[in-house]
Amino acid sequence: MKISQLAAVTGVPAETIRYYEQQQLLPAPARLDNGYRMYTEKHVEQLAFIKHCRSLDMSIADTAQLLAFTIEPQTDCTKVNVLIEQQLQKIRARLASLIALEKQLTRLHYQCQHPDKSQNCGILHELVAAAHGEACACHTAV
Repeated sequence: MKISQLAAVTGVPAETIRYYEQQQLLPAPARLDNGYRMYTEKHVEQLAFIKHCRSLDMSIADTAQLLAFTIEPQTDCTKVNVLIEQQLQKIRARLASLIALEKQLTRLHYQCQHPDKSQNCGILHELVAAAHGEACACHTAV
């Protein structure tokens, strides 16, 4: 199948497929005399695996390692578990950061006391104060 067909089957854009080839996540496909790439069912399977890993926010490097484990299934899966644990730690750290950001934005949101008068806007006042390094309510505890 051509790259456009592979893209349609997997839902992965052709540009991304080419990028994965450059990153050596996907093996180079055979080429026809006219230069068109010809992909196989193996490419479909690998691309589906890559797509799923990327949907789990796995890095290209981690995805490559996981893909290598699928090629060598007799490999000890302890390393796979370590990769997943590391990903969980990254996600948990990001969640903590997002929760802190949510609290800041919530505090900032409650600074609005005159929604119809921008010159008295508590949100803008707090943002300007924070930009000048002044303490603002958006950084204080609720």
